[in-house]
Amino acid sequence: MNSPILIEQDGRVLRVKFNRTQDNGVSDSMAGVLAETVLKAHETSDCVVLSSIGPDFCTGRIRDAANPPSPEAYSRRPEYDNIFNSYKALRSCQVPVIGVIEGRCMGFGTAIASLCDVSFASDQASFNIPEIAHNVMPTMVMSALYDRMNRNAILWMAYSADFIDAKQAQSFGIVSHVVEAARLQAEVDRFTGLLLS
Repeated sequence: MNSPILIEQDGRVLRVKFNRTQDNGVSDSMAGVLAETVLKAHETSDCVVLSSIGPDFCTGRIRDAANPPSPEAYSRRPEYDNIFNSYKALRSCQVPVIGVIEGRCMGFGTAIASLCDVSFASDQASFNIPEIAHNVMPTMVMSALYDRMNRNAILWMAYSADFIDAKQAQSFGIVSHVVEAARLQAEVDRFTGLLLS
């Protein structure tokens, strides 16, 4: 069985790829691996490149537990810890984290894209915060975005659950740079080359 998160040391670049291709979601345990990996990245690497295998960067958080979530908030805290720890790890990483966003970037994916030090988005990428459409308040996502986006932009995305395109995501502060899909990898490689020179 393929690993749901791939970690590859490529010289002084640490490449981390979400690999849950059946639904492009990121599980709680994957978020835990992401946190552990980026916190140690400086030991081997000058930067981290975070991307995804499959058509989408991330279609949101997937619970590892098969049973329905408990209605008691405190009992659910352990499953949330990996999500919050991944946010903290991206903020604390001692080397730059570069996000490479293609396809849909939803919920947890939108949070992660905004937390990367630099995010490159394909001009075909789209972004949303879908939780409220499922009768869930997007408080975890909003905790990542509060200092990345202005309040009106966050709340518009949260309340509407609408998708925005990559240029709008750039204007909201979610991503740094929008690149034609055919040039995305070349532009990321050029930028990482600058960091390593």
